[in-house]
Amino acid sequence: MILATPGPVEIPYFVRETYLRDTIHHRTPEFKEILLDTLKRFKNITQLPHNVFLSSSGTGAMEAAVINTVKSKALTVNAGKFGERWGKICKAYGIEFSEIKYDWDTPALVDDVITAIREDDKIDTFFIQISESAGGLRHPVEEIAAEIKLVNPDIIVVADGITALGVEEIDTSNIDIVVGGSQKAFMLPPGLSMLGISEAAMKRIGNGKGFYFNLANEIKKQSEGTTAFTPATGLIIALNEVLKKLENIGLENHYANTAKRHKAMLAAIEAIGLNIFPQNPALSMAAVYSEKAEEIRKILKTKYEINVAGGQDHMKGKLFRINNMGIIEDNKMLYILNALELALDELKIREYDGTASKVYSAEKLKV
Repeated sequence: MILATPGPVEIPYFVRETYLRDTIHHRTPEFKEILLDTLKRFKNITQLPHNVFLSSSGTGAMEAAVINTVKSKALTVNAGKFGERWGKICKAYGIEFSEIKYDWDTPALVDDVITAIREDDKIDTFFIQISESAGGLRHPVEEIAAEIKLVNPDIIVVADGITALGVEEIDTSNIDIVVGGSQKAFMLPPGLSMLGISEAAMKRIGNGKGFYFNLANEIKKQSEGTTAFTPATGLIIALNEVLKKLENIGLENHYANTAKRHKAMLAAIEAIGLNIFPQNPALSMAAVYSEKAEEIRKILKTKYEINVAGGQDHMKGKLFRINNMGIIEDNKMLYILNALELALDELKIREYDGTASKVYSAEKLKV
């Protein structure tokens, strides 16, 4: 079965091989060396001075970011299940927040964010997704962050980069915290989250809040090569190998190939008559609108052994989402797109003629 969902993604063999090694204890010089090396390499991804790993899903890192940064009031952007989650975390802790809400296909507007900030001087922290994976949407986070800092440089900008880190180069010069997750572009099993943190965010965090999710405590420990609690040793060891692999490929080359593959994939999907859902698609996936999304998914899974993700909530049965994160060989993407075109033929939506494969290949050959 090809796992073509936008997280968890397929785990390559070089990652699986790390789990065949002997387990090492986390309170040893050997693991200390690996942890410090992995944190150092991860800085190349976030371009932020402080980085820390948590043994949790990405939601754990989101929660840690909320409880450790908001002092007075949060402003959140909700354009999908994961944007909505910022507000849910705030509610769980009794943290005051305002929410700017958009349709799942609509990117946040700079003017809306700036207006909200100008009208409420209690807001001291801003939360948004870079890539909102519920609808495959890319928000203009860098532009929004830059404008926020012009209005009030003391506002801490927190960006969920769970389906963006490792996918594209993110300008974090005006972002204070960026969140990542292991099961996305880093091609690992779920269970490890990451945060890149600016100097301004470090000052805001201070002594930290919470117990397990106390960022100040964890950052201090990890800067010394240890952890406050038992770490996900296997995931950190595997992440180290992934980061080495991406460095060997060259991050610039990896990002360029991901973008090129995404452009070719969307062109192929549109060439066979399907519609891309979001107004501004994220590079992490293709989110495709179809009233027969579930029928398409069923054929792909049962006949061609390809598992793609469906829609959630009000988009259930109307969306399917194909992964574009990590290292994906062209022959595998061609197989997925060819199978998609064959599924449309079986459903009598469009007669098969090999268009998807032809368009994808032609687009990938373009300089």
